[in-house]
Amino acid sequence: MEIKEEIRGDVAVLHLSGKMMGGPDTMKLHEHVKGLIADGLRKLVIDLADVKWLNSSGMGALIMCLTSVRNARGQLKLSAITEKVESLLMITHLLTVFETAETAERAVGSFNNVSMQ
Repeated sequence: MEIKEEIRGDVAVLHLSGKMMGGPDTMKLHEHVKGLIADGLRKLVIDLADVKWLNSSGMGALIMCLTSVRNARGQLKLSAITEKVESLLMITHLLTVFETAETAERAVGSFNNVSMQ
């Protein structure tokens, strides 16, 4: 799995590609998110457009990221979820836990309507 970071104003967008199958890759994602939080960024988007598949370890990594961001009084959104990944998130009811958007651009724009405290 590859992670590319993009900062848009006060929102960090992480573009993921490949498979989220656990191991060092998922830990790398969580560490990356924790680093952004340490840098003061509390609005994050994880773009899943190029994620081909994720297993339970990958889902666990997304939950760890969400928990870390929420504990920092921030917000995390998922964008561009592929059909395969969406079906997994639906089966596990995680679609009700994560805020989602059709594109990274829409996710970033949606932060303008939310006040952070």
